[in-house]
Amino acid sequence: MATGPSFLNAIIRTPRSASLSKSCSRQLSTTSSLFAKLAKFKGKTMSKGKATKLKAKQQRRKHPGYKQYDLKDAEQFTLCDAMRYIRAFEVGRPPSIPKYECHVKLKTKRDGAVIRNQIRLPHLVKTDIKICVICPPDSPAATQAREAGATTVGEDEVFELIKSGKIDFDRCIAHPDSLPKMQRAGLARILGPRGLMPNTKLGTVVESPAGAVKGMLGGSMYRERQGVVRMAVGQLRFTPEQLRDNIKTFLDKMKKDAAALSDTTPKEISEVVLSSTNSPGFSLNGEFRSENSPPTRALSGS
Repeated sequence: MATGPSFLNAIIRTPRSASLSKSCSRQLSTTSSLFAKLAKFKGKTMSKGKATKLKAKQQRRKHPGYKQYDLKDAEQFTLCDAMRYIRAFEVGRPPSIPKYECHVKLKTKRDGAVIRNQIRLPHLVKTDIKICVICPPDSPAATQAREAGATTVGEDEVFELIKSGKIDFDRCIAHPDSLPKMQRAGLARILGPRGLMPNTKLGTVVESPAGAVKGMLGGSMYRERQGVVRMAVGQLRFTPEQLRDNIKTFLDKMKKDAAALSDTTPKEISEVVLSSTNSPGFSLNGEFRSENSPPTRALSGS
C-alpha cells in the first residue's frame, strides 16, 4: 500500500536539459557533404577514414560528457513492478540461472578516471566462482590458497594454460613474489583486456592469497564503461527484500567510489535500470512498491 521512503537515495530525479539542436539542417545533411567539409585539411585531401576520426574528435570536444536523457516524462517503475515484468520474460527458465542486473548510468566526463572496484553483497549472487592464484606451487601460500577454495594454483603451468587460451577462472590473485615472472611471461596483454590482471589497488596482489580467496568467493567486481556501471545483483529466485538490500549496498558503495574521484572527475548517478539475462531494462523510480504492486511473496522462488 504505502510505498514508504525511497530506498534508492542515490537516484537523481532532477530533469536534465534536452534542448533541440538549432542546426537540424546540418544534422540531416548527407554523409558525402560532411566528408566534403572535412576533406581539406592544411591544403591536403584526407581519406574517408581520417575524416571520420576527425569528426568524432570534434564531437568529443563539443560534448565532453556522455549524453543524458530527460526522465521527467519517462516511464519508471517501482522495484516490485520491475521484478514482476522481468519475471514474465524469464518464465520457464530455472530460477537460479537468470540474474537480475543493475545498470547505473553516471553523469560524468568522457575522458577521466573510471569507477572500478569489488564488493561482497549481503545476499550472494554467484556461488560458482573459479579463482586462480599465481604463487610458487610448493609454498605455504599455495597450500593455504587450495584449502581456501582456489581452483587453479601455481606459476609456470598456469602461465602455459593462459598462453594457450585455457582461461578457466573468473578471478586472478597473485603473490608479490610472482609478479616479475608474470611480467616476463607477458600475461598482462592476455589478462588485462579480460579484467583479470592482478592489481595492487584492487587487492588482488597480496601476501596472503588465502584471505583474498575467501573474500572473493561470493563477491562481485564492477567497472565503469562508457559512463555506465553494470553488475549482477540477484538471482531470479531472490525475494524483493533481498534484491532491495543488494541494490542499496551496491549504490552505497558506488557513491563512495564516486566521492573518492570527485577531485579529478566529478561523477553523479543519473539513472538506475534493472534488467535480467533475457529481459529489457526497466528504469527504477526509487520506490520499493506501489499500491498496485503484487504481494512480495509472489515475486520470489520458482
